[in-house]
Amino acid sequence: MSHPASSSASPSDDPRRARRSPAGSGARVLYEEKLTAAWWMWLLVLFTGLVALVALAPINLWVAGLAALVAAGGTAVALLASTSSIVITDESLQVGRARIERRFVGAAEAFRGDEVRRVRGPELDGRAFMNFRASVGPVVRIRITDPVDPTPYWLTSTRHPERIVEVLSQPV
Repeated sequence: MSHPASSSASPSDDPRRARRSPAGSGARVLYEEKLTAAWWMWLLVLFTGLVALVALAPINLWVAGLAALVAAGGTAVALLASTSSIVITDESLQVGRARIERRFVGAAEAFRGDEVRRVRGPELDGRAFMNFRASVGPVVRIRITDPVDPTPYWLTSTRHPERIVEVLSQPV
């Protein structure tokens, strides 16, 4: 499993800029995105610490301060742990921990706004692989064509759904 190093989308169509897959397979990375929490989600860290401080301050100020640090630290760790990646190479597609060979990747569709609610709600197939992030609105639906895989498609949050559709539309 490869772990991308970039903190944002980094399309690499230009062969001079393209880098090799960190997995050592020699595959060229065509697109890479880390789905990190939005800046406003980090306000939860501050809020969690503040709630612990206010709740425990009447009992003991030292304990309240320690609890605030522990609560804020735990929330920060949870936000960092929830980060997932999308990596497209000329050989595979990886979303979070899931990976599939490009030969089994079908058509991709980008969704924004009200369409997101529709594909994440009433139209959602329970067999689909889902990778949602609360702070990332747009999604892309990627059809899976593997005849032995019961998963009809992958549905993932992304900040650049049209770019993913473009990269996956290119011949392998």
